[in-house]
Amino acid sequence: MGIQRIESVTYAVDALDECARFFDDFGLFPVERTDEHAVFETLTGQTLQLDTYPGPLLPPPVEDGPTLREVVWGVDTPEELQRLVAAAGQDRAVRQSADGVHHTVDETGFGVGLTLARPRPAPVSPRPANALGNVKRWNTALEAIERARPLRMCHVALNIPEPGKDEAVAFYTERLGFRPTDVVEPMGVFMQAPGDDDQHTMLLCHRPDRAGINHIAYEVPGFDDVIEGANHMIERGWREARKLGRHTIGSNVFRFLHAPCGGRVEYAADMDRVDDSYETRVHETTPPHHIWALRTNRDQDASAS
Repeated sequence: MGIQRIESVTYAVDALDECARFFDDFGLFPVERTDEHAVFETLTGQTLQLDTYPGPLLPPPVEDGPTLREVVWGVDTPEELQRLVAAAGQDRAVRQSADGVHHTVDETGFGVGLTLARPRPAPVSPRPANALGNVKRWNTALEAIERARPLRMCHVALNIPEPGKDEAVAFYTERLGFRPTDVVEPMGVFMQAPGDDDQHTMLLCHRPDRAGINHIAYEVPGFDDVIEGANHMIERGWREARKLGRHTIGSNVFRFLHAPCGGRVEYAADMDRVDDSYETRVHETTPPHHIWALRTNRDQDASAS
């Protein structure tokens, strides 16, 4: 089949302590720490790597400051891995590291890795909800979640320069097997990995003249986790980047936070799942960013009283 999921991401950072504190507060699990390096895991075993001195197999950064340097994609079988390595390496170097990851670079300059996927089962227990005629919770009061624990990295969004955008997309679709699910002609291309059923696993966002990390999204079990997870981050002193809402493309509930490693991170829940019968949608104009977003006139009313 091919690529199943994001297996690992690597950021080059300056303030390692600050970045490590951010992802600890975010709910990832610390597994390794040195003076120059920190590793965190999701519940399904994906890794996030923070490096003050990234290794020589990574390409130069595509933007100034702390930023994403590489996304490693997990592949289902050794045969598929070798096929994808050969496809990626048709016109660029691919180098293998001691841990079995094959490293190369995409059209924009982002590091791309390929390795065998090592998914780890994780318990998923969304809160049972009650509605008239559809009661899922009896004789049990809910308690605060307080802190989210991301199940997985579910998608990555990268900013790419508009010149050359077609070639940038083609690297992922023609070489690595991603499928466009929604093409927003003025904005970007949403793509699904062959082994994933999320509406998108990756988004390449067109920008007039710049490249960089946009965000990485982390799936949590439900709506409450999105809200309470970001509330916890705000209480810990981190800045919200986009308030609570539900996306139009993908339909997932979201909250975004600015990340000291570069770009943003997203708590996400309840994304559309699509199979092979889902036909690529082409949008000549950009749809609204969200179906709904949190609104309030409470502050306005309080100041007027």
